[in-house]
Amino acid sequence: MRRKSVKRKPPIRRRTKKNTSFFSGKVLRFMIAAFFVLLVFGTAYHYRNGLAYYFSFKSNRVLQKEAEDKRISDVRNYQVLNKHEGKVIGLDVSEYQGKISWTEVDTLENKYPVHFVFIRATVGDDRLDKKFNENWLGAKKNKLLRGAYHYYRPNENSLEQAELFIKTVSLSKGDLPPVLDIERLPENQSVERLKIGLKRWLKRVEEHYKVKPIIYTGERYYDDFLKEEFSDYLFWIANYNFYREEIDEEWLFWQFTEKASVNGIKGNVDVNIYNGDLQQLRYITVE
Repeated sequence: MRRKSVKRKPPIRRRTKKNTSFFSGKVLRFMIAAFFVLLVFGTAYHYRNGLAYYFSFKSNRVLQKEAEDKRISDVRNYQVLNKHEGKVIGLDVSEYQGKISWTEVDTLENKYPVHFVFIRATVGDDRLDKKFNENWLGAKKNKLLRGAYHYYRPNENSLEQAELFIKTVSLSKGDLPPVLDIERLPENQSVERLKIGLKRWLKRVEEHYKVKPIIYTGERYYDDFLKEEFSDYLFWIANYNFYREEIDEEWLFWQFTEKASVNGIKGNVDVNIYNGDLQQLRYITVE
């Protein structure tokens, strides 16, 4: 009779525990949590006045101004506007704001007077802003200083874009100079070719209106592509960075937010600061 073969189980190998370092586990989690707590407290301290106003924990200083100051929905807007007393505040709008009740457009956050508005007129070489004519006339009736801007498409003919703008916009005495809005890089051409196109647009528009256009763009775009080669133009710069609170002395206009509330406009709207007072702003208008 054959003996039954018995299969032996292989010996169990126990894994040795790895030594935990000092910066692992609970210690690391504690250090990360402590860092974020310090960051939050540091930010809260820097914006303490705006936060106090926003949440109605009013200091004695704020209470003295309660009659004239109302709650401002955005803390950063409060910080920025508070640092630019004496500067002129304005808007820029397009069809995306829908129907605007221009007779009601007078103040930002029910406190800061609105004195000017830039209105989108054209896009590329073939598109008109659907609300341009209505907004153009409405702003004039409301006695706002008005200006028109063109949204430039890098991959379309620059002179055709200029002609569309010229055909659409008729500037009158007291209007602000025309604006070229450039935000995108080209897909089918080099940056150098883009700059040639921008110069052609600017030259053609200046020849027609007898006034030098303003260039609108983002701060990074300005620094990387336009600052040196277009230094003889005035710039309107967009920067919504939470930590930028003051206009650069080189900028003519600063678009500091895209999320503000203005009487007569439903939803959010872009707000801009002019680097000067109202008299200086009138000085740059069309003669």
